[in-house]
Amino acid sequence: MSASVARRSVLAGLGMMLATRAFGHDHKAAPASPASPSAPDLLATQFGGPFALTDHTGKRVTDADFRSRFMLVYFGFTTCTDTCPVDLPVIAQALDALGPLAAKVAPLFISVDPVNDTPALMAAYVANFHPRLIGLSGSETDIAAAAKAYRVHRRKLTQAHHGEGQYTIDHGSLTYLMGPDGRFLTLLPHRTSPERMTAVLRKYLS
Repeated sequence: MSASVARRSVLAGLGMMLATRAFGHDHKAAPASPASPSAPDLLATQFGGPFALTDHTGKRVTDADFRSRFMLVYFGFTTCTDTCPVDLPVIAQALDALGPLAAKVAPLFISVDPVNDTPALMAAYVANFHPRLIGLSGSETDIAAAAKAYRVHRRKLTQAHHGEGQYTIDHGSLTYLMGPDGRFLTLLPHRTSPERMTAVLRKYLS
């Protein structure tokens, strides 16, 4: 098993654990009491942080611009052929299923490909999935900082058999839910069903 595959397996397992906790499958567990200052939620400090990127309209934005809404964050790139075409439609279906509650969500698609993903290309790409999906891209420095904040691995792989200059990018495929204050709430693994994502979102939004 390669290091990247092993890393994905570990993170996917963490995603399932957190999503299960968010959905409340353990009906026998007592209601959780608010965390005290002496016992902070360590996971809340592991994912997320400041970012400065360019949205698909060409406007420069930061994480603070979405502070009044829940951020639903997914990393990928416009020529992705495996994970993005699977997970982005799930996000779109969940937004539709939420109805009016979806107004509380800022769905963000952050590119891991600073070379190819211009704002114009991002605009055309996100329009294929949902009118409210926001595409974010930027320089290598911008994207590296955002990926580091969310602990997203990305690795450029050349594809010699497709011709000179052709490449793909191995990247994380988790969906992160951040609160209106910008703090991490939970994450959902690759291939989460639309029903499951809707239920988890509704728990936090209601």
